[in-house]
Amino acid sequence: MAEERAVEPPRSFWIISGLALLWNLLGLATYLMYVKMTDEALAALPDAERMLYENTPEWVTAMYAIAVTAGTLGSGFLLLRKSWAVPVLLVSLIAVLVQAAYTLFMSSAVEVLGAQAAIMPLVVVVIAAFLVWYARNSRERGWIR
Repeated sequence: MAEERAVEPPRSFWIISGLALLWNLLGLATYLMYVKMTDEALAALPDAERMLYENTPEWVTAMYAIAVTAGTLGSGFLLLRKSWAVPVLLVSLIAVLVQAAYTLFMSSAVEVLGAQAAIMPLVVVVIAAFLVWYARNSRERGWIR
């Protein structure tokens, strides 16, 4: 069987993949700040925000962890030109969708925090979906294997 030659990706691949990794590293840092919040920081929040934090189910926090960890790994795989990027980024997208559904439809986040509580989850969903599409497209073009 003839071996397929790798196709060198364009510069935009490296830029998009690098930005994806940066975005997901920021998400990972945000997650760590969220779960490592001190009692003093929690006490400093307005009552409604503190209640939102305290009443967030563990499964939602777990989805957050899965989303940012898989997003970071998937972006890293993309930069390494590994086809594992596709399923790992898909896992991230699924976790993002679950977390966003909770935020938008099962919590009082929008009432407490305003429009930003609706906008940010939607932005994250769009970016996660784009990254899955981009990884699939990169695989089809032979940029990742």
